[in-house]
Amino acid sequence: MAETETAQSRTDFLRSLRAVREFKKTPVPDDALRDILEVGRWSGSAGNQQGAEIVVIKDPKTLNTIAGLEGFVHHLAGAALGLLIVMPGQWAEGDAFDEGRLAERIMLAAAAHGLGSSIGWLTGSGREAGRQLLNVPEGRTVRTVISIGYPATAARRGVRKPLDSIVHAAKYS
Repeated sequence: MAETETAQSRTDFLRSLRAVREFKKTPVPDDALRDILEVGRWSGSAGNQQGAEIVVIKDPKTLNTIAGLEGFVHHLAGAALGLLIVMPGQWAEGDAFDEGRLAERIMLAAAAHGLGSSIGWLTGSGREAGRQLLNVPEGRTVRTVISIGYPATAARRGVRKPLDSIVHAAKYS
């Protein structure tokens, strides 16, 4: 019984993650940030290459500048901090896979600390502008950026399609 309750509480937590795009002005405590980064460090990677690096952005001016770049990153304006994921840039598919794993892990760790977050990505000229703004070496992939902070409002429960409409038994039907 205890195992079931533990499993249920864990999966309930996973289902509770919501994108937060509006934040209070309260800074994220350093110990919470360090723990989030540690969780990210332990995220899996293809071949255990551990190629991802993270740029921590706390300066409001820099966050606002990034929020204005091409892409889906407007939620960085007003966030307590942003985490830019930097990938090696040598294997596009592998980088994208590892980058997604890392981003989700970071967001779950933030939620465990009572923080909200939202994933965003730089597109087109925003990727190069972001790379230059944050002094990321040429050749590295700059795409995913996560805003983190204390939610300004309670997250609304999301609506999802019924499970039967997205799961197919044995083959696609």
